[in-house]
Amino acid sequence: MKRNKYMFVLLMLLAITLAGGIFTGAYIHVDGERQQQKGIYVVTSFYPVYIAALNVTKGSSGVVLENLSEPQSGCMHDYQLTPQDMILLSKADLFLVNGGGIESFLSDVGKSYPQLAIVKASDGLELSGGENAHVWMDTRNYAAMVRNIAEALKQVDPANAELYQTNAKDYCEKIGKLTEEMEELRVETEGKPVVIFHEAYEYVAEELGMNIVYCLDLDEERQISAHEVAEVIEEIAQGEVSVVFAEELYGKDMGDTVETETQARVCYLDALVRGDYRADSYLSAMQANIDVLKRAFRSADK
Repeated sequence: MKRNKYMFVLLMLLAITLAGGIFTGAYIHVDGERQQQKGIYVVTSFYPVYIAALNVTKGSSGVVLENLSEPQSGCMHDYQLTPQDMILLSKADLFLVNGGGIESFLSDVGKSYPQLAIVKASDGLELSGGENAHVWMDTRNYAAMVRNIAEALKQVDPANAELYQTNAKDYCEKIGKLTEEMEELRVETEGKPVVIFHEAYEYVAEELGMNIVYCLDLDEERQISAHEVAEVIEEIAQGEVSVVFAEELYGKDMGDTVETETQARVCYLDALVRGDYRADSYLSAMQANIDVLKRAFRSADK
């Protein structure tokens, strides 16, 4: 009886060992195929960086491009990495980020994956106020970010360097048309005072040559005091401000107050921290912003 039990246990152990070997072999085979098929695995941090990379890698069959956050996640200031994010980054050859402090989790990524190439698309660009990282809101800066991304891709995938260079050039030409419209509008806006309700709009004001007389940076956690409301109204009146830049998601209540209490017009602009994954979505959103600005300034001058 005991002998039969030992034989049964032995047979079970042999079966388990054999099955384990088969499954391990199958896993290695599948993983090996995935490695061969994946080519260059690129991960971006959030929306504006993803759209830039999407345009630069257009037509490259050897690149797998994925975004860390969902397109509607918004700005990354308080973003917390998930286990799924860490798995995604573990597969990456290149991690493209905005930089400037927006991705506060970068040190954690660097510690977890010391071999991962991390490139900041805003490198070489001057941050407004020394710390405002919303550089993509200036069309000239965004074109520079696209070129930086192309250079990073050329380093990790030199075989497709010419494609990345061509794609970057084509996309920058499209962005350049937006820059031309901003330059035309600057003729009307140069030197004019403006109040902004989101720090991202510092870049819009700078591209238009405007003078920011007051900044009230509104977000989901910002509680506005009665004193601040009074200050804004006073600045608008004393500075003869005719236009205010705001984000509708967080600035609508304050915008309504401004339009009720003053003669200023509130310009609701897209901060371009979220959007869909269409390749032309940045271009469409920025064009919409420019159209809003044109209407606002031309009506304010009447």
